[in-house]
Amino acid sequence: MNRSLPRWLRLLGMLAALLTATLAAAQSARADALFAVQVLREGGCGGAVPAAKPLHRDPLLDWSAAQWAAGRPLLTATQRSGYHAKSTAGWHVTGPDTSLIQLLRRSDCRKIASPTLRDIGVYRQGEDTWLVLATAYVQPMRSQAPTLATRALQLVNQVRAQGARCGARPFAPAPPLTLSSTLADVALGHASDMAEHNYFEHQDLAGQSPADRVRAVGYREKLVGENIAYGPQTVEEVVQGWLDSPEHCENIMDPRFAEMGLGYAAGEAGERRGLYWVQLLAAPRD
Repeated sequence: MNRSLPRWLRLLGMLAALLTATLAAAQSARADALFAVQVLREGGCGGAVPAAKPLHRDPLLDWSAAQWAAGRPLLTATQRSGYHAKSTAGWHVTGPDTSLIQLLRRSDCRKIASPTLRDIGVYRQGEDTWLVLATAYVQPMRSQAPTLATRALQLVNQVRAQGARCGARPFAPAPPLTLSSTLADVALGHASDMAEHNYFEHQDLAGQSPADRVRAVGYREKLVGENIAYGPQTVEEVVQGWLDSPEHCENIMDPRFAEMGLGYAAGEAGERRGLYWVQLLAAPRD
């Protein structure tokens, strides 16, 4: 019957089919892990369960997923990130972006669509994808962190505005820093990890540097610096301690840095029961 149609009409039909296939391919190419999970939740796993609200992307869970991919148990990875989980679930799937919806649908889709899960973290390496879905407890210390971070920023920017001498090296006034919630989450994760595992180093137990931890949550950096401290009980004390140390002071006064994050956690292991502090400084890429 198609042969009886005019040639131009058959060509038009072929072009329409080609356009439809192209649009479908483009949509499939967008089916990355986060997109795939949101589609499954909003569609109730193809109508098998009630639709669920979209998840919130949490940088701490991105780091949890990266730690899990590095070989740490899922619960340990989540605890080390500083995310205080009430419930946690994880998926590791292997395949191209275009197959993620199908792969996840076959991997306990009902759990993916659980309305009790609120946040998501993603880590991708090649065709391997690690997903961490969780719901957090409300943490009083974390809710107070913005106040302390704001005070730390004020103290740091006062010094940067005046200029300072770090040991024998003078520094001219530098532009003010701004707070970054992403850097704050990474700083909190490292402070919590040191507090839990009783160590005090810039390199964590997985061998990651400050720059590695920042990149793991998707922050695109030109430069990263980190100051750590153990023992101070107030933000004024910890900032002054960093300013009294030439190397830490140089980090604070470096005019290349534009953003800052602050995290702290109480020691949980061994004899170290004081506060661990982490200040992250970074210059994002333009």
